[in-house]
Amino acid sequence: MTSTTNEIAIAATGLRKAYGDKTVLDGIDLHVPAGTVFSLLGPNGAGKTTAVQILSTLISADAGELWVAGHNLASHAQSVRAAIGVTGQFSAVDNLITGEENMLLMADLNHLSRREGRRVTAELLERFDLVEAAKKPASTYSGGMRRRLDIAMTLVGSPRIIFLDEPTTGLDPRSRHNMWNIIRGLVAGGVTVFLTTQYLDEADELADRIAVLNGGKLVAQGTASELKRLVPGGHVRLRFTDPAAYQSAAVALREATRDDESLSLQIPSGGSQRELRAILDWLDSAAIEADELTVHTPDLDDVFFALTSHPTAPAATVPAAAGAAQKETVR
Repeated sequence: MTSTTNEIAIAATGLRKAYGDKTVLDGIDLHVPAGTVFSLLGPNGAGKTTAVQILSTLISADAGELWVAGHNLASHAQSVRAAIGVTGQFSAVDNLITGEENMLLMADLNHLSRREGRRVTAELLERFDLVEAAKKPASTYSGGMRRRLDIAMTLVGSPRIIFLDEPTTGLDPRSRHNMWNIIRGLVAGGVTVFLTTQYLDEADELADRIAVLNGGKLVAQGTASELKRLVPGGHVRLRFTDPAAYQSAAVALREATRDDESLSLQIPSGGSQRELRAILDWLDSAAIEADELTVHTPDLDDVFFALTSHPTAPAATVPAAAGAAQKETVR
């Protein structure tokens, strides 16, 4: 197995890890295409950080065939380490030295020459907007600045794959959005990002594919749009200003939920193009004009709660058709 931009950056089959009687990861299969953002979601204790620690060689798996950056994790762990970068939940920044000194320290650890280390350091400090603060102790940095420095340090060795374990926890909204832009920039440059997060909107914004862990098992996997279709609650809302048009539509659309106060009808729908076209065609044929049509689909919050509502929600909570699509996608 080799790693190219057209292939899989991370592949795990049958990944298992237990601590005593507690199984943390129970036969996990993950496939992450190169040059994408893959987000692993799950409640606290679901096994997200354990998965990151295993795939980044920090701890060993009990079972499973694991490939990272084209290298078998069991037999070529050192080659994996040379190809990856890791930013954990807790900052690796040394607060007693300056931002620049932190960067130069990482350059030394990556065995860069003094000249190359200074070049890379200057380049990354500028890229992450830390030039003005470079000579200041890291202890004076804000949370957002410290997180940017943390990721800049991770990039010193030019990793092809970066593991970001809850990188925006504790950041204010502006710093979070700045971090999102940094992650998008990394992927645009060909880097693969394996992201764990507690913020569902973050996964929705960034991830090309999302997997949901619950009770050590993978309960769903797909794009954000695919996951949102796994739970009910989607509908089309028609709003009228003409009471007569509203009444005519309400009589004809018996399956719709009425809201007489706002003159609106709510029609169950998955939001597909075919369903929307059918509704519009019906309105045209009946010569009824709705003043507003809006499509409402479940968000990732709905998906998360539906799939993790029980400590060991089985994979069968994912509809069979979706499961088939999931297998088709990752193999």
